[in-house]
Amino acid sequence: MRKFIRVLFFAASTLSVIILSTVAILKTTIPDEFFVSEDGFVAKNIGYGLSITVADTESVPTSTNADNSDHSVGNVTFLKIFPVKLVDINKQDRTHVVVSGNPFGIKMYSDGVLVISIADVQTASGSKNPARDAGLEAGDVIKSINGSLVYKTEEVAQIVEKSAGKELTLEVVREGKILMLTLKPEKLEGQNVYKAGFWVRDSCAGIGTMTFYNTRTSCFAGLGHAVCDVDTGAILDIKSGEIVPAKITGVYKGVSGSPGELCGIFSTDKAIGKIICNNENGVYGKMNGKIDGEEIPVAFKQEIEAGKAQILTTINGEKPQYYDVEIVKINLNSSSVQKNMVIKITDEQLIESTGGIVQGMSGSPIIQNGMLVGAVTHVFVNDPTKGYAIFAENMLDAAA
Repeated sequence: MRKFIRVLFFAASTLSVIILSTVAILKTTIPDEFFVSEDGFVAKNIGYGLSITVADTESVPTSTNADNSDHSVGNVTFLKIFPVKLVDINKQDRTHVVVSGNPFGIKMYSDGVLVISIADVQTASGSKNPARDAGLEAGDVIKSINGSLVYKTEEVAQIVEKSAGKELTLEVVREGKILMLTLKPEKLEGQNVYKAGFWVRDSCAGIGTMTFYNTRTSCFAGLGHAVCDVDTGAILDIKSGEIVPAKITGVYKGVSGSPGELCGIFSTDKAIGKIICNNENGVYGKMNGKIDGEEIPVAFKQEIEAGKAQILTTINGEKPQYYDVEIVKINLNSSSVQKNMVIKITDEQLIESTGGIVQGMSGSPIIQNGMLVGAVTHVFVNDPTKGYAIFAENMLDAAA
Protein backbone atom coordinates (compact mmCIF):
# COMPACT_ATOMS: atom_id res chain seq x y z
CA MET A 1 0.00 0.00 0.00
CA ARG A 2 2.77 2.45 0.94
CA LYS A 3 4.56 1.68 -2.31
CA PHE A 4 1.38 2.36 -4.26
CA ILE A 5 0.87 5.68 -2.44
CA ARG A 6 4.48 6.69 -3.17
CA VAL A 7 4.06 5.83 -6.85
CA LEU A 8 0.76 7.73 -6.97
CA PHE A 9 2.30 10.73 -5.21
CA PHE A 10 5.27 10.74 -7.61
CA ALA A 11 2.97 10.51 -10.65
CA ALA A 12 0.78 13.32 -9.34
CA SER A 13 3.82 15.50 -8.60
CA THR A 14 5.27 14.88 -12.06
CA LEU A 15 1.93 15.65 -13.71
CA SER A 16 1.63 18.87 -11.69
CA VAL A 17 5.10 20.01 -12.77
CA ILE A 18 4.28 19.25 -16.41
CA ILE A 19 0.98 21.14 -16.24
CA LEU A 20 2.50 24.13 -14.46
CA SER A 21 5.39 24.26 -16.94
CA THR A 22 3.00 23.99 -19.87
CA VAL A 23 0.81 26.78 -18.52
CA ALA A 24 3.86 29.01 -18.00
CA ILE A 25 5.01 28.44 -21.59
CA LEU A 26 1.54 28.95 -23.04
CA LYS A 27 1.14 32.20 -21.13
CA THR A 28 3.96 33.71 -23.21
CA THR A 29 2.92 32.18 -26.56
CA ILE A 30 -0.62 33.50 -26.87
CA PRO A 31 -1.47 37.16 -27.54
CA ASP A 32 -2.93 39.53 -24.96
CA GLU A 33 -5.68 40.69 -27.31
CA PHE A 34 -8.24 39.03 -29.56
CA PHE A 35 -10.71 40.56 -32.02
CA VAL A 36 -14.14 39.01 -32.47
CA SER A 37 -17.19 39.76 -34.60
CA GLU A 38 -20.27 41.62 -33.41
CA ASP A 39 -22.28 38.40 -33.40
CA GLY A 40 -20.77 37.54 -30.05
CA PHE A 41 -18.14 35.29 -28.55
CA VAL A 42 -18.51 31.75 -27.26
CA ALA A 43 -16.18 29.22 -25.70
CA LYS A 44 -13.54 28.53 -28.31
CA ASN A 45 -10.77 25.98 -28.68
CA ILE A 46 -7.68 27.81 -29.97
CA GLY A 47 -5.33 24.85 -30.09
CA TYR A 48 -2.72 23.41 -27.72
CA GLY A 49 -5.53 22.45 -25.33
CA LEU A 50 -6.45 26.11 -24.86
CA SER A 51 -9.91 27.64 -24.86
CA ILE A 52 -11.35 31.10 -24.23
CA THR A 53 -14.55 32.03 -22.49
CA VAL A 54 -15.86 35.48 -21.68
CA ALA A 55 -15.05 36.37 -18.09
CA ASP A 56 -17.81 36.92 -15.56
CA THR A 57 -19.00 40.47 -16.29
CA GLU A 58 -19.78 41.01 -12.63
CA SER A 59 -16.14 40.53 -11.70
CA VAL A 60 -14.72 42.10 -14.86
CA PRO A 61 -16.97 44.91 -16.15
CA THR A 62 -17.47 45.47 -19.87
CA SER A 63 -16.12 48.77 -21.14
CA THR A 64 -15.86 50.67 -24.39
CA ASN A 65 -12.57 51.51 -26.09
CA ALA A 66 -11.71 54.91 -27.52
CA ASP A 67 -12.57 53.61 -30.99
CA ASN A 68 -16.05 52.69 -29.72
CA SER A 69 -15.54 48.95 -30.17
CA ASP A 70 -17.08 46.85 -27.42
CA HIS A 71 -14.52 45.47 -25.05
CA SER A 72 -14.59 42.59 -22.60
CA VAL A 73 -12.15 40.24 -20.91
CA GLY A 74 -11.71 36.55 -21.62
CA ASN A 75 -10.39 33.70 -19.52
CA VAL A 76 -7.87 31.48 -21.28
CA THR A 77 -7.73 27.99 -19.77
CA PHE A 78 -5.66 24.89 -20.43
CA LEU A 79 -7.71 21.71 -20.82
CA LYS A 80 -10.70 23.89 -19.78
CA ILE A 81 -9.56 23.55 -16.16
CA PHE A 82 -6.27 25.29 -15.50
CA PRO A 83 -6.25 29.11 -15.80
CA VAL A 84 -3.54 30.57 -18.05
CA LYS A 85 -4.20 34.30 -18.39
CA LEU A 86 -6.77 37.01 -18.97
CA VAL A 87 -6.94 38.53 -22.46
CA ASP A 88 -8.71 41.53 -23.96
CA ILE A 89 -11.61 40.71 -26.28
CA ASN A 90 -12.54 43.52 -28.67
CA LYS A 91 -15.63 43.31 -30.85
CA GLN A 92 -15.35 44.54 -34.44
CA ASP A 93 -17.55 44.47 -37.48
CA ARG A 94 -16.95 41.35 -39.52
CA THR A 95 -15.21 42.18 -42.81
CA HIS A 96 -16.18 40.36 -46.01
CA VAL A 97 -13.91 40.24 -49.08
CA VAL A 98 -13.82 38.65 -52.50
CA VAL A 99 -11.08 36.01 -52.50
CA SER A 100 -8.97 35.92 -55.64
CA GLY A 101 -6.17 33.42 -56.28
CA ASN A 102 -5.60 35.05 -59.67
CA PRO A 103 -2.07 35.73 -60.95
CA PHE A 104 -1.18 39.37 -61.47
CA GLY A 105 1.78 41.22 -62.86
CA ILE A 106 3.64 43.69 -60.67
CA LYS A 107 5.50 46.78 -61.89
CA MET A 108 7.28 48.91 -59.31
CA TYR A 109 9.40 52.04 -59.46
CA SER A 110 11.54 52.81 -56.43
CA ASP A 111 11.51 56.03 -54.43
CA GLY A 112 15.10 56.85 -55.29
CA VAL A 113 17.54 54.37 -56.79
CA LEU A 114 18.67 51.19 -55.07
CA VAL A 115 22.38 50.37 -54.87
CA ILE A 116 22.68 46.71 -55.84
CA SER A 117 26.47 46.33 -55.90
CA ILE A 118 29.80 48.12 -55.45
CA ALA A 119 32.50 47.85 -58.10
CA ASP A 120 36.12 48.98 -58.61
CA VAL A 121 37.00 51.65 -61.18
CA GLN A 122 40.14 51.14 -63.25
CA THR A 123 41.98 54.50 -63.33
CA ALA A 124 45.37 55.64 -64.66
CA SER A 125 46.76 55.30 -61.14
CA GLY A 126 45.28 51.87 -60.49
CA SER A 127 42.07 50.31 -59.18
CA LYS A 128 39.93 52.60 -57.01
CA ASN A 129 36.52 52.32 -55.39
CA PRO A 130 34.83 55.74 -55.00
CA ALA A 131 31.56 54.27 -53.69
CA ARG A 132 33.23 52.26 -50.94
CA ASP A 133 35.48 55.20 -50.01
CA ALA A 134 32.33 57.33 -49.62
CA GLY A 135 30.79 54.74 -47.30
CA LEU A 136 28.12 53.56 -49.73
CA GLU A 137 26.82 49.99 -49.31
CA ALA A 138 24.69 47.57 -51.34
CA GLY A 139 21.09 47.97 -50.22
CA ASP A 140 21.37 51.74 -49.75
CA VAL A 141 18.76 53.91 -51.47
CA ILE A 142 20.09 57.12 -53.02
CA LYS A 143 17.35 59.75 -52.72
CA SER A 144 19.19 62.78 -54.08
CA ILE A 145 22.54 63.94 -55.48
CA ASN A 146 23.66 67.51 -54.82
CA GLY A 147 20.13 68.27 -53.64
CA SER A 148 18.40 67.01 -56.80
CA LEU A 149 16.02 64.07 -56.39
CA VAL A 150 16.87 61.01 -58.50
CA TYR A 151 14.46 58.29 -59.62
CA LYS A 152 16.10 56.76 -62.68
CA THR A 153 19.41 55.00 -63.26
CA GLU A 154 19.93 57.25 -66.30
CA GLU A 155 19.69 60.36 -64.09
CA VAL A 156 22.41 59.05 -61.78
CA ALA A 157 24.67 58.15 -64.72
CA GLN A 158 24.29 61.62 -66.24
CA ILE A 159 25.10 63.40 -62.98
CA VAL A 160 28.22 61.30 -62.46
CA GLU A 161 29.36 61.83 -66.07
CA LYS A 162 28.94 65.61 -65.86
CA SER A 163 30.70 65.86 -62.48
CA ALA A 164 34.15 66.00 -64.14
CA GLY A 165 35.51 64.37 -60.99
CA LYS A 166 34.10 66.95 -58.58
CA GLU A 167 32.71 65.74 -55.25
CA LEU A 168 29.02 64.80 -55.13
CA THR A 169 26.82 64.96 -52.02
CA LEU A 170 24.53 61.93 -51.76
CA GLU A 171 21.43 61.72 -49.57
CA VAL A 172 21.15 58.05 -48.71
CA VAL A 173 18.59 56.00 -46.78
CA ARG A 174 19.96 52.96 -44.95
CA GLU A 175 17.71 50.89 -42.66
CA GLY A 176 15.38 53.84 -42.22
CA LYS A 177 18.13 56.32 -41.38
CA ILE A 178 19.20 59.24 -43.58
CA LEU A 179 22.93 59.59 -44.28
CA MET A 180 24.78 62.35 -46.13
CA LEU A 181 27.79 60.93 -47.98
CA THR A 182 30.44 62.58 -50.12
CA LEU A 183 31.54 60.72 -53.26
CA LYS A 184 34.28 61.71 -55.73
CA PRO A 185 33.89 60.02 -59.16
CA GLU A 186 37.07 58.68 -60.80
CA LYS A 187 38.15 58.93 -64.43
CA LEU A 188 38.45 55.65 -66.33
CA GLU A 189 41.94 54.79 -67.60
CA GLY A 190 42.39 55.93 -71.19
CA GLN A 191 38.90 57.44 -71.44
CA ASN A 192 37.33 60.79 -70.68
CA VAL A 193 34.57 59.06 -68.71
CA TYR A 194 33.85 59.31 -64.98
CA LYS A 195 32.43 56.48 -62.86
CA ALA A 196 31.16 56.30 -59.28
CA GLY A 197 31.85 52.60 -58.67
CA PHE A 198 28.32 51.35 -58.00
CA TRP A 199 25.42 49.75 -59.85
CA VAL A 200 21.84 50.88 -59.22
CA ARG A 201 18.31 49.74 -60.04
CA ASP A 202 15.18 51.88 -60.24
CA SER A 203 12.41 49.37 -60.96
CA CYS A 204 11.35 45.75 -60.81
CA ALA A 205 8.69 43.51 -62.31
CA GLY A 206 7.32 40.08 -61.52
CA ILE A 207 4.29 37.86 -61.08
CA GLY A 208 2.46 37.01 -57.85
CA THR A 209 -0.97 35.96 -56.62
CA MET A 210 -3.73 38.30 -55.50
CA THR A 211 -5.26 37.36 -52.15
CA PHE A 212 -8.44 39.40 -51.86
CA TYR A 213 -10.39 42.43 -53.00
CA ASN A 214 -12.47 44.60 -50.66
CA THR A 215 -15.56 45.86 -52.51
CA ARG A 216 -16.22 48.62 -49.97
CA THR A 217 -12.77 50.20 -50.22
CA SER A 218 -11.76 49.02 -53.75
CA CYS A 219 -8.48 47.85 -52.15
CA PHE A 220 -6.61 44.71 -53.18
CA ALA A 221 -4.03 42.70 -51.26
CA GLY A 222 -1.49 40.21 -52.54
CA LEU A 223 1.70 38.20 -51.93
CA GLY A 224 1.57 38.21 -48.10
CA HIS A 225 5.20 39.37 -48.02
CA ALA A 226 7.15 42.31 -49.36
CA VAL A 227 8.62 42.62 -52.84
CA CYS A 228 12.37 42.70 -52.22
CA ASP A 229 15.29 43.39 -54.51
CA VAL A 230 16.63 40.14 -55.93
CA ASP A 231 20.28 41.12 -55.34
CA THR A 232 20.21 42.90 -51.97
CA GLY A 233 17.12 41.43 -50.32
CA ALA A 234 16.05 44.95 -49.31
CA ILE A 235 12.35 45.83 -49.31
CA LEU A 236 11.71 48.13 -52.26
CA ASP A 237 10.67 51.59 -51.12
CA ILE A 238 8.30 52.43 -53.96
CA LYS A 239 7.52 55.77 -55.54
CA SER A 240 4.87 54.33 -57.83
CA GLY A 241 3.63 51.00 -59.11
CA GLU A 242 0.85 49.22 -60.93
CA ILE A 243 -0.60 45.78 -61.46
CA VAL A 244 -1.61 44.18 -64.75
CA PRO A 245 -3.35 40.91 -65.70
CA ALA A 246 -1.07 37.89 -65.97
CA LYS A 247 -1.23 34.36 -67.31
CA ILE A 248 0.58 31.27 -66.00
CA THR A 249 2.29 29.49 -68.90
CA GLY A 250 4.23 26.75 -67.11
CA VAL A 251 5.66 25.37 -63.89
CA TYR A 252 9.12 24.39 -62.73
CA LYS A 253 8.33 21.59 -60.29
CA GLY A 254 9.78 21.94 -56.80
CA VAL A 255 11.90 19.22 -55.22
CA SER A 256 13.73 18.96 -51.92
CA GLY A 257 16.53 21.52 -51.87
CA SER A 258 15.27 23.41 -54.94
CA PRO A 259 12.05 25.46 -54.82
CA GLY A 260 9.90 25.38 -57.93
CA GLU A 261 8.47 28.39 -59.75
CA LEU A 262 5.41 29.45 -61.71
CA CYS A 263 6.27 30.84 -65.14
CA GLY A 264 4.01 33.52 -66.54
CA ILE A 265 3.59 36.50 -68.80
CA PHE A 266 1.76 39.81 -68.58
CA SER A 267 -1.50 39.37 -70.52
CA THR A 268 -1.55 43.08 -71.31
CA ASP A 269 0.27 46.26 -70.33
CA LYS A 270 -3.01 47.91 -69.36
CA ALA A 271 -2.99 48.59 -65.62
CA ILE A 272 -5.89 47.23 -63.58
CA GLY A 273 -4.76 48.77 -60.31
CA LYS A 274 -2.33 51.10 -58.60
CA ILE A 275 0.17 49.90 -55.99
CA ILE A 276 0.12 52.12 -52.93
CA CYS A 277 2.13 50.14 -50.39
CA ASN A 278 4.82 47.48 -50.38
CA ASN A 279 5.54 46.28 -46.85
CA GLU A 280 6.44 43.13 -44.96
CA ASN A 281 2.76 42.00 -45.02
CA GLY A 282 2.40 42.19 -48.79
CA VAL A 283 1.51 44.46 -51.69
CA TYR A 284 -1.57 46.68 -51.41
CA GLY A 285 -3.34 49.18 -53.59
CA LYS A 286 -6.49 50.37 -55.33
CA MET A 287 -8.23 48.65 -58.22
CA ASN A 288 -9.21 50.71 -61.24
CA GLY A 289 -12.49 48.80 -61.46
CA LYS A 290 -14.51 46.24 -59.54
CA ILE A 291 -13.80 42.53 -59.22
CA ASP A 292 -16.87 40.33 -59.26
CA GLY A 293 -17.08 37.30 -57.02
CA GLU A 294 -18.59 35.80 -53.93
CA GLU A 295 -17.73 37.62 -50.72
CA ILE A 296 -16.73 35.55 -47.71
CA PRO A 297 -15.92 36.61 -44.13
CA VAL A 298 -12.36 37.16 -42.96
CA ALA A 299 -11.54 34.97 -39.95
CA PHE A 300 -10.05 36.31 -36.76
CA LYS A 301 -6.88 34.43 -35.92
CA GLN A 302 -8.35 32.63 -32.89
CA GLU A 303 -11.03 31.14 -35.18
CA ILE A 304 -8.44 29.25 -37.22
CA GLU A 305 -8.11 25.57 -36.44
CA ALA A 306 -5.41 23.02 -37.11
CA GLY A 307 -6.73 20.65 -39.73
CA LYS A 308 -8.20 20.59 -43.21
CA ALA A 309 -8.41 23.71 -45.40
CA GLN A 310 -8.08 24.70 -49.05
CA ILE A 311 -5.96 27.12 -51.05
CA LEU A 312 -7.16 28.95 -54.14
CA THR A 313 -4.34 29.29 -56.64
CA THR A 314 -3.58 29.31 -60.38
CA ILE A 315 -1.03 26.92 -61.86
CA ASN A 316 -2.24 27.08 -65.47
CA GLY A 317 -3.73 29.95 -67.46
CA GLU A 318 -5.67 32.63 -65.60
CA LYS A 319 -8.33 30.66 -63.70
CA PRO A 320 -7.69 29.66 -60.06
CA GLN A 321 -8.70 26.31 -58.59
CA TYR A 322 -9.17 24.96 -55.08
CA TYR A 323 -6.64 22.47 -53.70
CA ASP A 324 -6.64 20.62 -50.39
CA VAL A 325 -4.15 21.55 -47.68
CA GLU A 326 -3.73 20.98 -43.96
CA ILE A 327 -3.00 23.68 -41.40
CA VAL A 328 -0.31 21.97 -39.34
CA LYS A 329 0.64 24.68 -36.84
CA ILE A 330 -0.79 28.02 -35.70
CA ASN A 331 1.46 30.63 -34.06
CA LEU A 332 -0.99 33.04 -32.44
CA ASN A 333 1.72 35.20 -30.91
CA SER A 334 4.40 34.84 -33.56
CA SER A 335 6.94 37.65 -33.70
CA SER A 336 6.91 37.31 -37.50
CA VAL A 337 4.07 39.05 -39.31
CA GLN A 338 4.28 36.55 -42.19
CA LYS A 339 5.03 33.16 -40.66
CA ASN A 340 1.86 32.75 -38.60
CA MET A 341 0.93 29.26 -39.76
CA VAL A 342 2.57 26.17 -41.16
CA ILE A 343 0.60 24.49 -43.93
CA LYS A 344 1.06 21.23 -45.82
CA ILE A 345 -0.17 20.52 -49.32
CA THR A 346 -2.22 17.30 -49.31
CA ASP A 347 -3.81 17.55 -52.75
CA GLU A 348 -2.26 14.84 -54.92
CA GLN A 349 -3.07 16.71 -58.14
CA LEU A 350 -1.22 19.83 -56.98
CA ILE A 351 1.75 17.82 -55.71
CA GLU A 352 1.95 15.98 -59.03
CA SER A 353 1.84 19.26 -61.00
CA THR A 354 4.08 21.50 -58.88
CA GLY A 355 5.69 19.38 -56.17
CA GLY A 356 3.84 21.51 -53.59
CA ILE A 357 4.32 25.21 -52.95
CA VAL A 358 6.33 27.07 -55.59
CA GLN A 359 7.46 30.65 -56.11
CA GLY A 360 4.63 32.71 -57.58
CA MET A 361 2.03 31.10 -55.28
CA SER A 362 2.70 33.70 -52.60
CA GLY A 363 -0.60 35.37 -51.78
CA SER A 364 -2.76 32.34 -52.61
CA PRO A 365 -5.75 32.61 -50.23
CA ILE A 366 -6.40 29.90 -47.65
CA ILE A 367 -10.05 29.11 -46.90
CA GLN A 368 -11.32 27.15 -43.91
CA ASN A 369 -14.90 26.74 -42.69
CA GLY A 370 -16.12 29.17 -45.33
CA MET A 371 -13.79 31.97 -44.17
CA LEU A 372 -10.57 33.52 -45.47
CA VAL A 373 -7.99 32.58 -42.84
CA GLY A 374 -4.69 33.48 -44.50
CA ALA A 375 -2.40 33.39 -47.52
CA VAL A 376 0.63 31.36 -48.57
CA THR A 377 3.93 33.23 -48.10
CA HIS A 378 6.96 30.90 -48.13
CA VAL A 379 7.96 27.37 -49.09
CA PHE A 380 10.17 25.06 -47.04
CA VAL A 381 13.22 24.51 -49.26
CA ASN A 382 13.83 20.98 -47.97
CA ASP A 383 10.14 19.99 -48.19
CA PRO A 384 8.16 21.86 -50.88
CA THR A 385 4.89 20.30 -49.71
CA LYS A 386 5.14 22.54 -46.62
CA GLY A 387 5.39 26.27 -46.12
CA TYR A 388 4.43 29.31 -44.08
CA ALA A 389 1.27 31.38 -44.27
CA ILE A 390 0.19 34.77 -42.94
CA PHE A 391 -3.04 35.46 -41.05
CA ALA A 392 -5.70 37.13 -43.21
CA GLU A 393 -6.32 39.37 -40.19
CA ASN A 394 -2.77 40.75 -40.51
CA MET A 395 -3.20 41.45 -44.22
CA LEU A 396 -6.55 43.12 -43.60
CA ASP A 397 -4.97 45.42 -41.01
CA ALA A 398 -2.21 46.36 -43.48
CA ALA A 399 -4.79 47.08 -46.19
CA ALA A 400 -6.78 49.45 -43.95
